[in-house]
Amino acid sequence: MEKMDIGMVGMAVMGSNLALNMADHGFEVACYNYTPELTEKVLREHPHERMHGFYDLSEFVAALAKPRKIMFMIMAGEPVDSMLAKLVPLLEPGDMVLDGGNSFFEDTRRRHDWLRDQGICYFGVGISGGEKGARFGPCIMPGGDRDAYEAVRPIYEAIAARAGDDPCCSYIGSDGAGHYVKMVHNGIEYADMQLIAESYLLLQKVGGLDNQALSQTFYSWNQGELKSFLIGITADILAEDDEAGGQILDWIEDSAGQKGTGRWTSIQAMKQGVNTSLITAACNARVMSNLTDERQAMGAALPAPESRCAVAGFQEDVRRSLYVGKIAAYAQGFALYRSAAEVYGWELDFGRIAAVFRAGCIIQADFLNKITEAYRKSPQLMNLMLDEFFLGKIRENAGSLRRVVGLAIANGIPVPALAAAIEYIDALGSKGLGANLIQAQRDYFGAHTFKRRDKEGSFHHVWQEHYRK
Repeated sequence: MEKMDIGMVGMAVMGSNLALNMADHGFEVACYNYTPELTEKVLREHPHERMHGFYDLSEFVAALAKPRKIMFMIMAGEPVDSMLAKLVPLLEPGDMVLDGGNSFFEDTRRRHDWLRDQGICYFGVGISGGEKGARFGPCIMPGGDRDAYEAVRPIYEAIAARAGDDPCCSYIGSDGAGHYVKMVHNGIEYADMQLIAESYLLLQKVGGLDNQALSQTFYSWNQGELKSFLIGITADILAEDDEAGGQILDWIEDSAGQKGTGRWTSIQAMKQGVNTSLITAACNARVMSNLTDERQAMGAALPAPESRCAVAGFQEDVRRSLYVGKIAAYAQGFALYRSAAEVYGWELDFGRIAAVFRAGCIIQADFLNKITEAYRKSPQLMNLMLDEFFLGKIRENAGSLRRVVGLAIANGIPVPALAAAIEYIDALGSKGLGANLIQAQRDYFGAHTFKRRDKEGSFHHVWQEHYRK
């Protein structure tokens, strides 16, 4: 048997579909899973002349062409370290391990440094697009050694989704950069989904639209500037009938899960001192959705205000609000990328990152073409909202967002992400945030000092107890 081009460790949904994708593109793929039964099942149900099963790790490694390229599609955390402990003794300098799971980027940096000392190239590879994307074209975000990447680039570019003729795959940066970019991608995804959910609630509860009308509304929005994967599937979901009667959406429990990448993004933003309030709001909204008993008790004790009818132009106001919210969410995500480039010394190409998101991934949207243009025009743009196009859109649509958030509050409809969007815009453009009072308070009780507008340096004031004597 000729040597394999790449090995896939992990034959669950994502691993098996990526292996099939690679095989379809002419690559010989060695398949291994720590439970042989799963490998057997995949090869039995999806036979492919270029996919080959291995049931012994040593034989799996020996079957690979050098430098060996071994991709992990396994659960993040301890399972990755456990597999590395078994695999590394079988490898040689120059071999590559490519972790395609949702590993935390700091774990990837640690593993990268550990294996680098042994001459082994470790990559954190962000993969987005879910089951279908893995099978027919995902968005791929590899991070690791730049020169070593050339050995695997032809495989990844061949299987990636395409935006026109451009593969949605690009080298991101060193050590954990690929997993970091995927983490923030997922954070933006959380915010995007929450903004859509809030728009759905508003149109339903204030606008009075039923599911069929809502489906048509989202379908029409998907023909314009909001065109995206998430808007498109929302239109589909709202139209889906259920065997119990009505639409299936009405039978789904009002409770959302999360796997952690959005939460990681929010925590990391706090560490770096970057405002990602929309992402944090989206994470908190999912937390609140799971407090079913508390929500029921609070709803009975404190009913929401009686709903008001939608005002004229309400539907268009919601559409415009959603668009502005998306701008703010992406602005926050890319501000976090900008900070990470400085903190970790990564040479991140923000325009290229936006470009690889244009197809294959969950947040794929026509909107990303404008982000790509913004960063190609101004690579060091301080904030995406300062780009001429996006600034113009905010000026044009911010009034709609203010009206919608105000109406939501008056009707007792929680819209944390939309509210965070207008608060972010207002804070970024405000000449006064009350921070002078906060700093005075800090100096009063803790002698933390403050800066003055009329003098250089730091100052401490001896505060008088005018009203506390």
